[in-house]
Formats: sequence, structure tokens, C-alpha cells
Amino acid sequence: MTTVVPTSEEDLNLTVVRFTSELSWADAGPEVAEPQVTRLCLEAQECVAMGRWFDLVSLMLTSAEVIVSKVSEKDFECIYTVICNIVTKAQSVDEAHEMAELISTKIAQQPNDKSALRLKILFNLYNLLENPFSQYHVYMKALQLAIGGKVTENVVPSFKKIDSFLKEWNVGIVEERNLFLAISNVLKENKSSAKDTFKFLTKYLETFSAEDSHTLSEAKEQAVQTIVEFVKAPDMFQCDLLDMPAVGQLEKDAKYALVYQLLKIFLTRRLDAYLEFQAANSTLLKSYGLVHEDCITKMRLISLADLGSDESGQIPYSLIKDTLRINDDEVELWVVKAIAAKLMDCKMDQMNQVVIVSRCTDRIFGQDQWQTLKTKLATWRGNVANVITTIQANKPTEDVAQATQGLMIR
Repeated sequence: MTTVVPTSEEDLNLTVVRFTSELSWADAGPEVAEPQVTRLCLEAQECVAMGRWFDLVSLMLTSAEVIVSKVSEKDFECIYTVICNIVTKAQSVDEAHEMAELISTKIAQQPNDKSALRLKILFNLYNLLENPFSQYHVYMKALQLAIGGKVTENVVPSFKKIDSFLKEWNVGIVEERNLFLAISNVLKENKSSAKDTFKFLTKYLETFSAEDSHTLSEAKEQAVQTIVEFVKAPDMFQCDLLDMPAVGQLEKDAKYALVYQLLKIFLTRRLDAYLEFQAANSTLLKSYGLVHEDCITKMRLISLADLGSDESGQIPYSLIKDTLRINDDEVELWVVKAIAAKLMDCKMDQMNQVVIVSRCTDRIFGQDQWQTLKTKLATWRGNVANVITTIQANKPTEDVAQATQGLMIR
């Protein structure tokens, strides 16, 4: 098999041009191929001599993609390594960006052919770039390629560094929005945890403000998807979706109002409200892939935690039984489940048939919750102040008593 053999750094680009052009015209016969190869090589030489790097990249990419099925992965990587390296010769940031955009677009056009290798080449290109916005553009192309080529597992680890990436890229709100949506799509394709997908869908929705009325409608489908992800997840019980304009717009939407109502039930109501909703909208729930039994389980846990938020700190077994619609002998089982889900900390008083709650998780954390926290902190501060005052008041007495005891010993 023919292999790219670089002879020197100076003519490496021309070597690749000759190699790719000879392969691309090989089937046409020597009489047709030789003039074409000569023409392409002369064009490449002219581009190098005049510093027309963008034109050189364009010329090389045209031949490179034609021969992709004829070369080994090693040669394919070698060809694109040479092409990508040309961005370092750019005379300006804009020229480098144009070249990066052209290269990344061309690589991502055929995601199903050598997918993992194409992704590797894109990340190599990313590391060659100095302009943050160009890096962002290439990273977005990598996410697109990962989904199309079904190699999402190769990009998911990078999501742990996404916050630091954003600081480096310093992109605008629209770019952030597109990034978070792309990441959520990658996670969904990768069948990652619902929490991870929900996290980036939420970040996406947070980029929309109430003032963005002309763009707010773009987020409707994703808002519905986020609600469904939350309801489905067996281990997510708290979120701030109701505070987001992108979600709030669904409340009066003819198509999605019921989905908003479902979210409100899971965040503010108890099991009885869900059962009433389900009886009237069972087809809707099925259309979104929601399983009734799973929803009941989640609503029972949520309802139990809601009972624990009562200021008395005690929940009678009978109230748990009625609220969760369970048998007497199932009460303690559901309390244990709530503890295991970290929804509450409590003790069961079997003698008095009550659950004594020391902590429970709020489903939403809004103004009322902040006010409750403020009150608790003020009470705690007052108690600490009283303790300090008592200690200070008793200290002189203790000192005198100790001094007297010392005299008596002498």
C-alpha cells in the first residue's frame, strides 16, 4: 500500500498534495492523471510561496476526502495532521478561524467513516488553535461528530471540565445555550445518567430570560423534555424548574399546559393530586414514556417528605397511611425508603405510632424556604447568644469559688 513519506518539513504539504492527488486521479489513467497532479502540485506550490494558507487548506481537503476510502487509518491521520498544522501558519486570528472552520466542517461531514479517528483529529486541531472562539467552534463540531458517528463515549469525559472551558472560551449566551443543548443530546445518545442529562438541559433552559420573548419559544420542546426527565428520574426530588421563564411559558401553552401542570404536582402537591391527574390524562403520560407505577412510587416518597416539613416535626402513622394510600404494615417500610433516598432524617416511635422528623428535603427552594431558613438561623443565633451570656454570667462566681477553695486548702 502507498504510504505518505515526508522528506523534509519544508515540502511536507506538497508531499501530501502529490500523494492525495495521485490517488484521487489514479483511476483516470496516466494520460489524464499526470496533468491534473502536476496542476494541483503547482497550485499548492504557489499557495505556499504566496502565503495563501486558506487556499492551500481548501486545495488539500478536496483531494483528502476523495481518497478517504483508499487509505489506511494511519495515512488518513497523517494527511489530516499535516493539514491541521497549517493553521499555525495563519497571518491573523480570523484566517486561523476560517481554516479551522473549514477543516472541522469537512471532517464532521462523514461521521460514520473512521468516526473515532476523525474525532481524534478534531481534538488535535483544537489543541493547535490559540483563539478561544475557534476552539469553541471545533469542540461543537466534535460533539456533532460524536453523535453522528456514535462515539459519544469519547467526548463525555470532557464534560467534567466544561466550566473551565467556558471561562477560557468566554463566549456569549447564545453559544453557551447551543453548547448545553449539544451536551445534553450527547448524554442522551450515550444513555448516561438521567441526572447528567437533566443537569445540562437545566443549564440550557437557564440561558433564557423573560425578556427573550422572541427566542423563548425555541426552548419549549427542551422544557418539556426536562420536565419528563425530572418526573422519570427515581432519585431526583428537587429542582428549580418552576422559576425558569422557559418552563413558565408552558403554563398557558395550548399544547404543553398539561405537562406544566404535571411538574407543578410533583413539586408542590401530594399523591392524591397526581392520581386525579393520571385518571384524566393517562394517555398523555404514556405518550411521554412515563410509567404510572413509577410515578406513584416517587409521589409517595415526595408526599411523605412533604408531611415531614410540618413545623411540629411529628407525623402520625395514620396520616402517612392515608396520604400515601397504603396499608398499616407498610408505613414503616415507606419511612425507611424515604430515609434511604435521603429525603428525610427521622426516628420511628412505634409505641406512640409517630415519626419524629429532624430534617426533610424541600422539593423547591424559593422565597418561603429562604424565609424559613432565615427564621431558623435567627433562632439558632439567639440560642447561642443566650448560652454565651449564661457562661459569662457564671464565670466570676466560679472563679471566686475556686479561689475560696484554694484558701481553705492552705
